[in-house]
Amino acid sequence: MHVKSQIRIIGIDDGPFKKGSKRCIVIGCAFRGSEQIDGVLKTSIKVDGLDATEKFIKLLNNSKFKDARIIMLDGITFGGFNIVNIKELYEVTNLPVIAVNRKKPDIKEFMKAMKKLPNFSERKRAVKDAGKIYAMKIEQRDKKGKIYFQKSGISINDTEKIINITIKTSLFPEPVRVAHLIATGVVLGQSIGRA
Repeated sequence: MHVKSQIRIIGIDDGPFKKGSKRCIVIGCAFRGSEQIDGVLKTSIKVDGLDATEKFIKLLNNSKFKDARIIMLDGITFGGFNIVNIKELYEVTNLPVIAVNRKKPDIKEFMKAMKKLPNFSERKRAVKDAGKIYAMKIEQRDKKGKIYFQKSGISINDTEKIINITIKTSLFPEPVRVAHLIATGVVLGQSIGRA
C-alpha cells in the first residue's frame, strides 16, 4: 500500500449510553490524514448486541465517501460488548481495518465478562478474528507514549505509518479522537473525556 500524508480514513467511535439503554449512537468521521475532516456519518447499534459489524458495513457501503482507503476504529467493542469482527468488515468492504486502543486490552478478563452474554461463540470468534495485539511506540514532536492496535487487510508497517500520520493533537489518531468528540457532544450536549 502506498501511504500518503492525506490518506482518506473513516474513523469510528461510539457515544456514551445510560445503564438500561437499548441503543447506542455511533459516529464516523471521514478524514484526510490528520489534517482535514471531510464529513460525518451516523448510525446506531444495540447495546451489548451483535449488530455492530453489519451496521458498520451498511454505514460504509452507503456512504458518499467512496475514496476512503482505511477504516479506523476505537477498539473492537462498541455499545458495551457489541463486538466488530474486523476480519469480516475488511472482507466485505475491501477496506483495511485498524482498531486502536490507548491501553492494552486484557483479553482474559474480557472473555470472562463476555461469557455472561448470549451468543458467546460468535463474540469469541470476533475477538479471535481481530488477531494479535501490537504495541507501538509514539515518539514525534512533543508526543511520547504507546498505542496498541489490531489490524485486518494491512501490514504492520503500513499500519504504523498510518497511525503516525494521524497523530496530531494527542497520542490518539485524529479520525477516532474527533469521532469520539462528536459522539459525546451529540449525546451529552457537549464533548467530554477522551477517545
